[in-house]
Amino acid sequence: MHYAPPDFEHKIVAPEQLVERVSLLDRPLVFTNGCFDILHRGHVTLLGQARSLGASMIVALNSDSSVKRLGKGDDRPVNTLADRLAVMAALECVSLVTWFDEDTPLARILDCRPDILVKGGDWPVEKIVGNHEVSNWGGRVVSIPFIHQKSTTALLEKIRRL
Repeated sequence: MHYAPPDFEHKIVAPEQLVERVSLLDRPLVFTNGCFDILHRGHVTLLGQARSLGASMIVALNSDSSVKRLGKGDDRPVNTLADRLAVMAALECVSLVTWFDEDTPLARILDCRPDILVKGGDWPVEKIVGNHEVSNWGGRVVSIPFIHQKSTTALLEKIRRL
């Protein structure tokens, strides 16, 4: 028996197709980014809260090489970009998911021109990449405080101790 690919796969968008796909989304548009290597409660809570700020949300993931350059450890990312994109796309709160190979998501932010730029509470607004650009075109930049003190790094450390 043949099964069609899951619908969520259509939410995965290559960077070169992003501008066209964004034009079809309802506004206000929320943008966030990160590695999202091993998805946990802290991630999904932040993503749900971010989406509640707008009508649509784009999540840009660091490519595998971009994650490696962050210095999170030789074994990171644990999950490949293709796997991280699929898991992210499967979340109801995510409208589209894309990626960036650079050290920052600035190119994707400029492609999307979001109305609201969001990062987690460990990022002061003035240090969020794209803050200046989004503010200049009249958008908002938000740092959402963490409710659940979770991290992929802490989770991996716990697993290694077992």
